Amino acid sequence: MLVIVPTYNERENLPVITRRLREAVPEAHLLIADDDSPDGTGKIADELAAGDDHVHVLHRPGGKQGLGAAYIAGFRWGLAEGYGVLVEMDADGSHPPETLPRLLDALARGADLAIGSRYVPGGEVVNWPASREFLSRGANVFTRFMLGLPVRDATAGFRAYRAATLEKVGLDNVQSQGYCFQVDLTLRTVRSGLRVREVPITFVERAAGVSKMSRGVMVEAFWRITAWGVTGLPARLRRRRLHRRMNRRR
Repeated sequence: MLVIVPTYNERENLPVITRRLREAVPEAHLLIADDDSPDGTGKIADELAAGDDHVHVLHRPGGKQGLGAAYIAGFRWGLAEGYGVLVEMDADGSHPPETLPRLLDALARGADLAIGSRYVPGGEVVNWPASREFLSRGANVFTRFMLGLPVRDATAGFRAYRAATLEKVGLDNVQSQGYCFQVDLTLRTVRSGLRVREVPITFVERAAGVSKMSRGVMVEAFWRITAWGVTGLPARLRRRRLHRRMNRRR
């Protein structure tokens, strides 16, 4: 199992989240994908890797390139190294590594993608301002409406994939970044006929560092999800008509 943690200016958080992950799931390997952080996060990552053979570093020169690009690079690295399970997790502590075993259990029970969800029964958000939670919940309602996804937290970034899932959905033409990247891969998984399971988690707002959420991230998510919804509408309508016909025959 490989846990991929993208970093950009996370020098305060990285040692803490590394320790928590290694204690919570000792058998896990960690790949730190650093986008040439100017605050020295990459140097700290190298020091962590030098002292632990379960920690690896992927230096990505050129500065901040986006969450999606970092995860794609991490996925490719992990698939090439032969890992069977690949996990997405933030460096800021919002995704509690202590709950990672729940996601792994969901894969063991047959899921192809397990999502750590804030918005299923048992999930919650801690220390977010009301405006931020309203925006997040609204984005997920909009996503379900536009795409017909049977997922309550499609924007969640704490998730575990089988390697076979990533190979089937394909990574070559994924261009989305930010939180839209999570919706993109969820949509690809569902449309590939694979099984998605949501596992409740407690999402805690970061204690140190700066959030990467921006107006550009929100705009990209809105127009991409709208475009996917419009282009996929004919197929959704056909499926609904077929479903109604089958029900009438019964």
